[in-house]
Amino acid sequence: MSGEAMDAVSVFSINDDDLGSGNSSLDYLLDDDSLLCSLQEVREFSELFVPIAYSLICVFGLLGNILVVVTFAFYKKAKSMTDVYLLNMAIADILFVLTLPFWAVSHATGEWIFSNATCKLMKGIYAINFNCGMLLLTCISMDRYIAIVQATKSFRLRSRTLAHRGIICLVVWVVSVLISGWTFMFNQKYNVQGSDVCEPRYHEGSNPIKWKLLMLGLQLLFGFFIPLVFMIFCYMFIVKTLVQAQNSKRHKAIRVIIAVVLVFLACQIPHNMVLLVTAVQLGRMNRLCHNQKLLAYATNVTEVLAFLHCCLNPVLYAFIGQKFRSYFLKIVKDLWCVRRRQKAPGFSCSRLHSETFISRQNSETVDNDNASSFTM
Repeated sequence: MSGEAMDAVSVFSINDDDLGSGNSSLDYLLDDDSLLCSLQEVREFSELFVPIAYSLICVFGLLGNILVVVTFAFYKKAKSMTDVYLLNMAIADILFVLTLPFWAVSHATGEWIFSNATCKLMKGIYAINFNCGMLLLTCISMDRYIAIVQATKSFRLRSRTLAHRGIICLVVWVVSVLISGWTFMFNQKYNVQGSDVCEPRYHEGSNPIKWKLLMLGLQLLFGFFIPLVFMIFCYMFIVKTLVQAQNSKRHKAIRVIIAVVLVFLACQIPHNMVLLVTAVQLGRMNRLCHNQKLLAYATNVTEVLAFLHCCLNPVLYAFIGQKFRSYFLKIVKDLWCVRRRQKAPGFSCSRLHSETFISRQNSETVDNDNASSFTM
């Protein structure tokens, strides 16, 4: 084996972007049949597909999650921990999708054109808010389990939890920062084969394969397996409780729960399976060119599918409920009213605002801690 070919394989095993949201730093790798295998066609696909997909996710993700934040800020007071978690999840999703334009530009240009500080910041925000979103999904599952399955025993517990909601949410964000802190340490802008990349770069003397496996393990653990286990456990007992309850809305609630779980699985399983395959492939020197191309295509497509969850969260956890739909219509009416008032200065919005205020007061009076996003 020639020294040049060995160098190419070494660069591939160390610098390939296994965690996504960046460009692979290698154009070629070793194949059994030929000396070098070109990944140029994968790059061309990535340069077209990823920027378009990220742009759409950014637009719709911002729209849906900003509506959730506006709803909680001006129309609906957070009356339960689920509401608090939904608000924090919307904020996390907004911060997350705001990083996507940077990665879209990076894929479109084939290199990282921004500064080293921006590289660290974008990688850090990307990881923190993705992990925070997953942990908040876990918290929502636990809160719904307590509120519905343990309703008669947990009133005092839920009251205490709501009283300390600020501390609880702060803990979730701190945990997300801690498990994502490595992104600030290792990711940096550097030149590889004539192009600047924003990828992990490990110190001399360290074992990059072990570090990559550790990072992949953390992402799989907190970004998939922990939320999955809690969602299955909690929602299984929630469905059982709703089936036994004499509630006219139970069938709708069960359908919503099933939709929540299925969408989570559909968005997350493909990408996490690709991450598992990537982890298995790390350090192997005899990877076939065809398999690596398929893995590269799968990484791009499944990563976009996983990020799509940010757009679907507002629909699944908020606007699918009747109350949130009514708040959404009020937002639209208020925006229309403001626009009419700008065009016609004599037009009055006082009646609309008073109706909104009265509606909010009435809804908050009727709401109780057991009201869930599944039955709104």
